Amino acid sequence: ASRCWAPVRRGGRAPRGPSGTMMLTNKAKQQGPRPAQRKTAERPKLDDLIEKRDYVGAITLIEFEAQQRREAKSASGWQLNQQTGEYEWVAGGTVPENGDDPEQDVEQMRWLAFAAFHSGDFKKALDTYTRLIELVGEQEPTLHVYAACCLLGLGWYKDAEERAQRAPVSPLQNRLLFHLAHRTNDESKLMLYHQKLHDTTEDQLSLASIHYLRNHFQEATDIYKRLLLENRDYAALNVYVALCYYKLDYYDVSLEILNSYLTQHADSAVALNLKACNQFRLYDGKAAEAELAPLLGGAASIDKIEFDLVRHNMVVFRNGERAMQVLPALIDVIAEARLNLVIYHMHHGEVEEAYNLMKDLEPTSPQEYILKGVVNLAMGQALDSREHLKVAQQYFQLVGASASECDTIPGRQCMASCFFILRQFDDVLIYLKSIDAYFPSDEVFIYNYSIARAAAGQTRDAEAGLLSLLQTSNADQYRVDYVFNMWLARCYVMNGKSRAAWELYLKLESSQESFAMLQLLANDCYKVGAFLYAAKAFDTLERLDPNPEYWEGKRGACVGCFQAVLAGRERKEVLRDVLSILKSTRNPQVEYLVRVMKKWARENGVNVG
Repeated sequence: ASRCWAPVRRGGRAPRGPSGTMMLTNKAKQQGPRPAQRKTAERPKLDDLIEKRDYVGAITLIEFEAQQRREAKSASGWQLNQQTGEYEWVAGGTVPENGDDPEQDVEQMRWLAFAAFHSGDFKKALDTYTRLIELVGEQEPTLHVYAACCLLGLGWYKDAEERAQRAPVSPLQNRLLFHLAHRTNDESKLMLYHQKLHDTTEDQLSLASIHYLRNHFQEATDIYKRLLLENRDYAALNVYVALCYYKLDYYDVSLEILNSYLTQHADSAVALNLKACNQFRLYDGKAAEAELAPLLGGAASIDKIEFDLVRHNMVVFRNGERAMQVLPALIDVIAEARLNLVIYHMHHGEVEEAYNLMKDLEPTSPQEYILKGVVNLAMGQALDSREHLKVAQQYFQLVGASASECDTIPGRQCMASCFFILRQFDDVLIYLKSIDAYFPSDEVFIYNYSIARAAAGQTRDAEAGLLSLLQTSNADQYRVDYVFNMWLARCYVMNGKSRAAWELYLKLESSQESFAMLQLLANDCYKVGAFLYAAKAFDTLERLDPNPEYWEGKRGACVGCFQAVLAGRERKEVLRDVLSILKSTRNPQVEYLVRVMKKWARENGVNVG
């Protein structure tokens, strides 16, 4: 329903001049023609406001009229006792505040509670129903179930259930208890109240909403479609169907249904917001933001937007802009706010903050399972914790193996992540290859796919993928990425480009990471027969750490390089480098190796200096 302000009521007093004195009509005639009188704004009728679903306007009107009655009573000689809530005549005696026409006041309170509930002000609605119950509760026990609905909206589920049980048995009570059972995860009660539902429109709508909340989107869609066929006038059902299709990732279908609804209700906040979400999934944040323009209200910044949902979505559409100012306050208001705040922390490398937000959350949707898995994976890598990695692997497997997600893109990504943690890279590639076409330019996907290929021995494809990342706008970020450089160096070596791998090492600053790359180059080059660069790597390692194993590796690499020269697989000139590398070590074996190599060089006319 559109939200508007109640019109300001004019009239009732004679106009006043600049000094505040009352202007006399006959004097105005003497001074000249009287200016045209302003048309008095007509007070809206409550029935019209309710019919238009202008609940804020209805609340304003009811409270305004109540205030008028209080002022009229005070002006007539009654005074309000703030302690008892009753009006007292100055000469003695009491009369209740609603004493003139109790039935009218009770009726107004009913409408006030109704309007407050439908405007989302559940606290005001609850307070009003509580006062009604005190006044007429014994005659109308049904008021208890209305109060319980308010408690449900406030999230006070235990209180809501207790209050609902005090009301007489009715379809509304059953639907309310049905939803409370879902909110409290009580499966036995859920089935009990499910069996009491009937084939009425209200009960079927309630059932469809539970299906939706339990991520059974296809079942919810079937019910909404059937109800729509039976009730063509229920146009809002189109929005529910579109929402289900959005959840099923059929964004184009969802848009088509929404457009037909928006032609009749162009100002629907829910429909416009859903359309923006579809545009975000299909295109980008700018396209989504354009759809929300009618709801922004000319706000100067995101945190100045009036509607919580729009404010939340604008943060998402703008890739986290003002996230720390907007999302924390919405965690208990919008379920996705917590998840998006976690994503924001992850994007900024704040793993511990993300973990603290997720550690106490019991996941109920695929998105929550996935995000909990990602956060545990990041913690496992940061802390080298096998426990966190195991938890992450289990969450990914739960999603990827579920019947509802196994054939979706997120489901296959989860299975790939599960096998990645288990280091079963051939299985990783099966799942990543099946969704490769959907991520032609996604850098994160290319990064992970390339590493999986390298780990599975497909180093040529892996090298091409990694090098393509160096052509992107984030190239500088990859050049200083330790994992990226390690895998690229390995691909170079395995693809016969050991010199390129060595040059990659020379570009690194001296650090623990460069030491690890030296170890990788020494062993991988030795493995593929690139003995010259293996010797150089082992020689540098020996200088940094005089470990006997490094000498043994260097000796073997030098002998292997000499053998390659003898076999014609290596240039003779490299013997000079080999001899220089050997002489850097003080070991009795060095003299013998040098003598043999020099003798062969003299006999074959090779100048080794």
